[in-house]
Amino acid sequence: MPISTGDILGHSQVGVYLSIVGDVLFIPSIIDEDTANEVESAFDLESHRISIGGSALLGSLIRGNRKGIAVADMATQDDLDELSSFGDIVVMESGVNAAGNLIDCNDKGAVVSPTIPPLGAEMISEVLGVKVLRTEVAGHKTVGSMIVANNNGVLAHPDVKTDEVEAMESALGVPVMVGTVTFGSPFVGAGCCSSDTHALVGSGSTGPELNRIEDALGLI
Repeated sequence: MPISTGDILGHSQVGVYLSIVGDVLFIPSIIDEDTANEVESAFDLESHRISIGGSALLGSLIRGNRKGIAVADMATQDDLDELSSFGDIVVMESGVNAAGNLIDCNDKGAVVSPTIPPLGAEMISEVLGVKVLRTEVAGHKTVGSMIVANNNGVLAHPDVKTDEVEAMESALGVPVMVGTVTFGSPFVGAGCCSSDTHALVGSGSTGPELNRIEDALGLI
């Protein structure tokens, strides 16, 4: 099936805990074996268990594509050494600890929070090998919580503005659709984790929400 529902560590905010970077699924190292195996089987991707600075919030701390990875500055040297086997790395410095909350991307482009300074955006552009758009989404700076992007499409917060949609479609090279998760939550990036072929959405998501997610992310 192209979409499944569930919880991670007892929470429906699955996008906060899981991170897909290119063809690799990063799973918190503290997740029990049965849950980890179930998630790995659903996505059918190479998987890697890790924590970042001792935290399980990988979706909030890691973001990237097939060319590179952006990671929060709370990552230890051991974490960076571990991640370096999966691509080039840019460390989000100056206290920007929620890299995953401040970036979303695919292999064609990246959307970053305006809280990231222009020089930081340039570094992200270089490491990910894509053009970068600095913008708010639906009036929020935590863009990684406002959208879910893959190489097929983007699912966005329902209050996204028309000019933001146009800019994101240009930057990411895919269409944008709006939707919700987990019975009406507009914070789709927190409640959904998606590859190009499968999405895991927090439990409590309704049938119409799942259908919309499948359409937006090109999973059918």
